Amino acid sequence: MFGLFKKKSEREMLEEQYRKLTEESFKLSTTNRSKSDAKAAEAEEVMKKLEALSN
Repeated sequence: MFGLFKKKSEREMLEEQYRKLTEESFKLSTTNRSKSDAKAAEAEEVMKKLEALSN
């Protein structure tokens, strides 16, 4: 309850965005492969940002 108004760090926001993109990619993989590949590529870009942030 005390963390209710706590702002998320940039790293936490990127991790959440990466998780959502990978989930969308997985769901799309059964119906539309090209959209799934596009989401996976977006997720890779977010992962690169995360790696750059940690270095």
